[in-house]
Amino acid sequence: MEQRDNASAIDRPDTDLATGTWSRMLAGNRRFSQGEAEHPWQDEESREQLIDGQHPFATVLSCSDSRVPPEIVFDQGLGDLFTIRTAGEILDEAVVASLEFSVQALHVNLIVVMGHEHCGAVESAIQGLKLGKAEDSDSIVVRQVGASVLAAQDSDLDTTDDYERVHVARTIEQLVDRSSILRDAVASEQIMIVGARYLLTTGKVEVLSF
Repeated sequence: MEQRDNASAIDRPDTDLATGTWSRMLAGNRRFSQGEAEHPWQDEESREQLIDGQHPFATVLSCSDSRVPPEIVFDQGLGDLFTIRTAGEILDEAVVASLEFSVQALHVNLIVVMGHEHCGAVESAIQGLKLGKAEDSDSIVVRQVGASVLAAQDSDLDTTDDYERVHVARTIEQLVDRSSILRDAVASEQIMIVGARYLLTTGKVEVLSF
């Protein structure tokens, strides 16, 4: 088996490398959505190559939903993606610290924040909002996702598809606002942060532009 190429992960990251990384991931998603997944780097030799360390080329913050595993969705293998998963891809100190670790210690050049179609967290937030104000909820999911739903409604958006897209956009904004490490890395073009939304109905990843 050929040696896996981790050059983009080991060298100093920049947005040029990030663009190539993102293209590689989207190509993997096309394979997956078309039923042509290659399932790379999942054999014994690949596993043994990773015993002494990891060099993922991208970090993915996504929902914990069992239907949305990033490695499968993007047709990647062991050691390729550093993944962080929470319900509704919500943020807390541990999530932010994990993202910072991936930039500082693992030198990823790309962070993908990925929501998905028919997100249960969005549906829960919608129901929670009917019972009271989002900021007063005992649930961090309702507070964070509910705030995104309200922001979407303030912009005259009224579908769950739009709520899911707006939540991804707000999550990225909050990441940059909460973390000086990520903010500085973006400003210095060490990393690129992109938004995406996985479609359960087609298996395709929708690239979001903000």
